[in-house]
Amino acid sequence: MRMNQVFGVDALLRMVSHFLFIYLAFWALQSVRLDQLFKKGTGHEGQIRFVYFFLAILLGYTASNFILEFISLSRNFFVSGF
Repeated sequence: MRMNQVFGVDALLRMVSHFLFIYLAFWALQSVRLDQLFKKGTGHEGQIRFVYFFLAILLGYTASNFILEFISLSRNFFVSGF
């Protein structure tokens, strides 16, 4: 396998992981009543969705990076022979 193919597979794996964790974070955030933190009245639904969207990106990206880094460190740990 050529080096470019390895980087391509790694990039694809990272992108899929990020999108998966962002989706899971968005799904989990649906159970949180963030709308109670916003001003009462109409016209704020778009802003609330925007906050959910960015919180999902923040949480999902962070969780994905943690898992990918943990896998990388574990792989390096076992490859090095302790």
